[in-house]
Amino acid sequence: MNKIVLSALAALTLGVVAAEATPNPTLEPKNVAKVTGIEHDILERIHFSGDLRLRYESKETYYRDGTETTNKYTYHNRYRLRLIGAVDLTENLTFEAGMRSGYANPTSGNQTFSNDKALSDYMWQSMRFNILNLTYKNGDSTVKVGRHPYMIYRPIKSQLIWDNDLSFNGLSYNYENDSRIINVGANQPTYAERINSRDNVNLYFAQYVEKMKFDNSQLNLGAGIYYYDGLKGNTAMYYPEDDGKKMGNTFVTDLSGADVYENDFHIVEGFAELKFKDVFGKPFTVAAGVAYNAAASNKNFGYDLAFQIGKAKNVHDWQVKYSYTDIQEDAVLGDHSDSDNFGGGSAARGHAIRTKYKFGKNTYLAGTFFYNTLYGQRNGSTKPAADYERVQLDAIIKF
Repeated sequence: MNKIVLSALAALTLGVVAAEATPNPTLEPKNVAKVTGIEHDILERIHFSGDLRLRYESKETYYRDGTETTNKYTYHNRYRLRLIGAVDLTENLTFEAGMRSGYANPTSGNQTFSNDKALSDYMWQSMRFNILNLTYKNGDSTVKVGRHPYMIYRPIKSQLIWDNDLSFNGLSYNYENDSRIINVGANQPTYAERINSRDNVNLYFAQYVEKMKFDNSQLNLGAGIYYYDGLKGNTAMYYPEDDGKKMGNTFVTDLSGADVYENDFHIVEGFAELKFKDVFGKPFTVAAGVAYNAAASNKNFGYDLAFQIGKAKNVHDWQVKYSYTDIQEDAVLGDHSDSDNFGGGSAARGHAIRTKYKFGKNTYLAGTFFYNTLYGQRNGSTKPAADYERVQLDAIIKF
């Protein structure tokens, strides 16, 4: 309880200190204050931003085998720190570098507070580069080369296929105007510091979104293909074999005795998103998306249904999002889908409620509740189906 109170007080204190800071909801680098004199041009080319999130989290798993000994209850106090810097090399070319906590975790920046260590002993040890790239912008086109957050459109920020924190290594191209979005790329998914797969994995993707605007609404229709090369017959991407984490995907034992992916992942995506500017005084969005793995013969379909009312844009604004997600074992790559829902991965279904309230210029309170069903034989274990509940309470400051 003391840790919860301390976390909340720390977030509120930081919010007061940063009350005059520039708000940065998207974590894109912003201009620093302009100065006069010889330093004017140099300082205008340098941009910094970041955020800090303090979280209390509970996770409870109830296995349906009638024995209480298999149930799990865990409670955590966590933080996530993200820092981004950029330098404008030319009018169109920018060098970007970013770090976040969550060492060796490709889809999460969460770092658990340790009772037996001083904060200074492990905070900076958890930091890793998740952005290190060149960005070229010209009109409606953007090209990123290096390690960068993926440029893929997600309806209401759906994490059916892609977790929020995932980065790519390689080349990505984005074109966007008032009527359409085009995204293409050739990358290797970020292995972070936990490279475990014995062979390289490449990812090629293409996505198209058509925007149709009406008087009080906008309809976005999108489709994409995400082609992984090198997964079938390969060992798990991030987790060692003795870890037992298969993230819901199907594995088989090869001739060498290693556990390897049974299928490749050639994922076809389709979605529709309808955005209303004003419904009873609030913006309202509803969306539906599907994912189908053409490289697997069964257990290869997933879908996500969601709506959101409100948007935490200005002080005292709030938003609530509800989603229902069902992902069969090999519909998506479990290592890259939502790392919070279901405890991460596939082979599960369930509800998620996400709330956010902006109570200061750069400060937010957020809460998330997950109520899921984990399929039996998940991760190849002998455990039965289970109920999974997860609660997250957040205090966030952006600077």
